[in-house]
Amino acid sequence: MGDCEPYRHGEETNGDNREELALDRTEMAEDRTVMAVERTFAGWIRTAFGAIAIGLGFRALFGELDPPWLARVIATIFIGLSAVLAIVAERRACHALKRMHGHAIDSPDAPHLRWIAWSVCAGSVALAISLWMMESAPDVASEAADIASSAASAID
Repeated sequence: MGDCEPYRHGEETNGDNREELALDRTEMAEDRTVMAVERTFAGWIRTAFGAIAIGLGFRALFGELDPPWLARVIATIFIGLSAVLAIVAERRACHALKRMHGHAIDSPDAPHLRWIAWSVCAGSVALAISLWMMESAPDVASEAADIASSAASAID
């Protein structure tokens, strides 16, 4: 953070100096832009989480598609999209923040943005791998019928 009292250039001369007032407005605008970049990054990360949810939801709802791998492929596409969204959001945010600096606010650190984006990316990859390693959801009704029939044959 800059001064203890930011945006005070124009106040020192009772507002007579237009250049100092313009400097205040420019600094305020740059601070607003830094915060807008931060909000945009957060929005893209939320979109990445939404893509993960769509992928998992598709797999859960349509897991019994024929051929059986089709639901996994579609879910993997959405989960992969989430990884791409997170990395692209990080790159764009870091590129934009490199060109500006905060005056009365602290700019987000690029390593923190990278950490968030790569965590989402790593989680997406781990989720996609586990999706393909996981067996199909067991048919609870048929398992219950098998247990009941084996219990009935044990009694006889």
